[in-house]
Amino acid sequence: MLEKLSSVAITRKPEYRKPGRYADGGGLYLQVTARKTGGVTRAWLFQYSWKGKVRQMGLGSYEHVSLAQARKRAKAAREKVADGIDPIAEKDAERRAAVVDAALSQSFEAFAAEYVATHSPSWRNDIHRKQWTSTLKAYAYPIIGKMNVAEIETADVLRVLKPIWAAKLETADRVRGRIEKILHAAKAAKLRSGDNPAIWKNHLDHLLPSKKKAQRHHPAMPYDDLPAFMSDLVKRDGIAPRALELLILTVARTGSLIGMRDNELDLRNAHTWTIPGVRMKGGKEHVVPLCQRAQQIVRTIPREKGSPFLFMGQKPGTHISNMTMLELMRKIAPDYVPHGFRSSFTDWANEEIDAKHEVIEMCLAHTIKNKTEAAYRRGDLLEKRRALLNEWEAYLYGAG
Repeated sequence: MLEKLSSVAITRKPEYRKPGRYADGGGLYLQVTARKTGGVTRAWLFQYSWKGKVRQMGLGSYEHVSLAQARKRAKAAREKVADGIDPIAEKDAERRAAVVDAALSQSFEAFAAEYVATHSPSWRNDIHRKQWTSTLKAYAYPIIGKMNVAEIETADVLRVLKPIWAAKLETADRVRGRIEKILHAAKAAKLRSGDNPAIWKNHLDHLLPSKKKAQRHHPAMPYDDLPAFMSDLVKRDGIAPRALELLILTVARTGSLIGMRDNELDLRNAHTWTIPGVRMKGGKEHVVPLCQRAQQIVRTIPREKGSPFLFMGQKPGTHISNMTMLELMRKIAPDYVPHGFRSSFTDWANEEIDAKHEVIEMCLAHTIKNKTEAAYRRGDLLEKRRALLNEWEAYLYGAG
């Protein structure tokens, strides 16, 4: 095959800058096109006949593809035509396959972000959008976030829901519903096929405890109900209401709070309550930053001379029992227990303000099981916990 073009000629001769088509042979052409803004563009074309029609296939711009490279590409295309393959159709099919492969390999987290971006403008407010994002981030992403959206199955959805179904039914069902909607959208986008593994009726309802049964034994009050509950609690007089109020504000365990002593409190400088290790579940001393209302409560609790305890029991030298707050809850909110307010706090912190996991865990005096534990026990985290508990106070009393 006679090759008519040369790189030197194309570079030096002005004729190759005039609009037109310049043949190299074998169907390869240099196409020169005038720009509307002045100057020209130059690109390589391969022209061939397919089923009685003339077709033209782009091989790249002259600036990025040399003459030698263009000849190799044209040769490869000629060989495909000789083998009965349309090179343009093959290239289009490869491009479509690449798009499909990229889409099918999309993670649940990435597609969920697209779903939220698409639908959130029609949601009632920005808080709803934040709740969507924060619940998925807190409960779904750690387990299925990196999974291919096409590969999520029932077992994967159950791994998300089972750990929180009994203790946080309301939140768990919200998460389930959001996963269901995202996977429905993925199917509509042809990113997955088959039944939705997050659907409740005639599917997960056979694999998880019934919602009604779980609700009857649900110990944690939904955080949405807490402001009204606190408004009622503040109006009640007595040791039990103040102890329960302080328990909620500090998210402490019942056993730690009922034994609170004056010498554990620093109300002048640090505004903290230091719980000794002997009263902590993990055996380690825990410092609790006290918000304004918590400080007010401990300052106004009546003291009895000779008693080290703030919440004094009926017998001299004793403190209230762990039944004191439980009995109060049975009267005013019988479906819930005092310890459940720690879960209410966790749900609120995750869903409403997207607080950092480590800060939430340290507020609850949970052990952080990784190398960052020592770092998160330093004083700087105390201030982060103080800020979080101050926000909690504002939410509880309607200032948030």
